[in-house]
Amino acid sequence: MKFEINDTVAVLDDDLSGIITNIDGSEVTVATTNGFELKFQSNELVKIHDPRMMSRSLFSSKSLESVLSEKETKKRQNPPKVSSKERAQPAMEVDLHINQLVKNSRGMQNHEMLNLQIETAKRRLEFAIQNRIQRIVFIHGVGEGVLKLELEYLFKRYEGLKYYDANYQKYGQGATEVYIFQSKIA
Repeated sequence: MKFEINDTVAVLDDDLSGIITNIDGSEVTVATTNGFELKFQSNELVKIHDPRMMSRSLFSSKSLESVLSEKETKKRQNPPKVSSKERAQPAMEVDLHINQLVKNSRGMQNHEMLNLQIETAKRRLEFAIQNRIQRIVFIHGVGEGVLKLELEYLFKRYEGLKYYDANYQKYGQGATEVYIFQSKIA
C-alpha cells in the first residue's frame, strides 16, 4: 500500500492509530493519538480513509456502559436443587457446530458464525421454555471457549435456569446442559 505524509493510519496488530509524519523507504513514522512518534514497517499499517473511524468514542458512553453491564457477571440466585430423578429424563440436544447449522460456511466470518450459533441457541431455548421441555443440552465443542462463554451470557439473561457441564461420559467437555425450572402454576 502506498502511504503519504499526513495519511491517517492504524497499526494492524496493536490498538494504535495516528498520522504519518515521515516516510523513509519502508519505515514509516506515525504520530499516535497519544502524542508519541513511533516507527513501523509499512506492511504493519493500514490506511484509514475515514478519520472518524479513529475516534475512540464510536459508542456513546451510555451504550458502552449498557454493553459492559450486560457482560458483567451478576450475582446469581441459587435455584432449587435438581433431583437425580428429574436429571434422568431425556434431554433435548442442540448441536451448535457450524457444519450442523449451514451447508457451507465458506465465506462466513467468525463473528457471523458465532452470531448464527448464539441465535440458534436462543431460538431453541425459547422453544424449550414454551414447550415445557425441562432439559436441553447445547453441544458447542471445546475450541477456544468463546461460544461456551457467550452461551453462559445468554443463559444468565433468563430466570429459572440452571446450567452446568453436561454428562462428561456422553458429551466430553464440549457440552452444557440447561435445566429449566417449570412453575407449578402454569
